[in-house]
Amino acid sequence: MNENPLKQALSHGHAQMGAWINMVHNPGILPLMKSAGLDFARLDMEHTGVSIETVATLALVARGINFPLAVRPPVANREWITRLLDIGVWNLHCPQVESAAHAREIVQASRFAPLGLRGQGYPGPATDFAIGGSVAERRTLANAQVFVTVMFETAAAFEDLEEIAAMEGIDALTIGPADLAQDLGVFGRPSQNTVLAEKQELILGAAKRHGKIGAVLCATPGEAALWRDKGALLLACSSDTAILQQGFSRIADAFGRAQSS
Repeated sequence: MNENPLKQALSHGHAQMGAWINMVHNPGILPLMKSAGLDFARLDMEHTGVSIETVATLALVARGINFPLAVRPPVANREWITRLLDIGVWNLHCPQVESAAHAREIVQASRFAPLGLRGQGYPGPATDFAIGGSVAERRTLANAQVFVTVMFETAAAFEDLEEIAAMEGIDALTIGPADLAQDLGVFGRPSQNTVLAEKQELILGAAKRHGKIGAVLCATPGEAALWRDKGALLLACSSDTAILQQGFSRIADAFGRAQSS
């Protein structure tokens, strides 16, 4: 069974830069992103219509080309976590983690005993169809490859920040900026960026104290550099939708100016 390249890189302190996949679900998007120089892709199931079959195909391609794929499930519960892990997804980006109790449920669902009670499946994509070695050896290796990021998206979640950050089986911490801003009542207000930056600082501080990875959503290269300097190693910048829209807009603007001249 192969090892998770994203987890390996982060464990050696190497910052990883990736982007969201929101719309382009053709498997070719993964080698394209890899050739562009990105370190990982993060697929969104929470806010898109992508099917589990498509995710399974993307997970297989990601493993085949050694390009890490993270997936945000619609809900961070046992049902979705089990299915995603069994189809070969290593990296889970768990939304709306509200409490330490919820974080423990995520650990229970994502790790085999003794750390958790992940459901027992068959040889398949999750194990690269490997049947060598003992069951205990395969389960130990599987536990070591799973990488769980939890998203803090409400004020209430921060009440358990230290307990969640200290929890074995939780690998990285981040905020969901838009939903958190909405919950805090600052969405669209002048104070939004300042308030979110303060919450992100809390996340990075807790991650550092407990030996976990700090993850950040970055809007610009300058913002990515800023958070990298503050200790964040898992950096997601832009998305396929935003990049395509910006590219098409530039073309439309250029042609519009040419036609009017």
